[in-house]
Amino acid sequence: MSTSRVSGSTIIPGLRYRDAHAAIAWLCQAFGFQKHAVYDDDQGGVAHAQLTHGSGMLMLGSVRDNAFGERLIQPDQTDGRETQCPYVVVTDCKAHYEQAKAAGAVIVDDYAEKDYGGAGYSCRDLEGHLWSFGSYDPWAEHGH
Repeated sequence: MSTSRVSGSTIIPGLRYRDAHAAIAWLCQAFGFQKHAVYDDDQGGVAHAQLTHGSGMLMLGSVRDNAFGERLIQPDQTDGRETQCPYVVVTDCKAHYEQAKAAGAVIVDDYAEKDYGGAGYSCRDLEGHLWSFGSYDPWAEHGH
């Protein structure tokens, strides 16, 4: 089994949104994602979308009432608790924090310098999904 890096991310988080079109616009504005591909479905929703941030990618789509959709639950159905949280490396964490706050992100952990290096913060997006952003880059060599 090969674990070599081909290109871009080899692990890509996937999320579902009730209003995926609004989520795509908001994620681009608030968090700096770029549209890579957006495929609409025949009901006015999003069948599949790919957003990029640096060499990372996020896949998302509209909430669906199908077999795969039955395996997922939205944050407002779990009292805001999550079982995962995407971490996104950003170069200017303070500026990113201010941009996200200005766009209405709900800050759950304020911007702070971290003991392990870099700075970071956590927030919720427009549908309550939990996100973490920081300048700590685990891929960079830190002398370990």
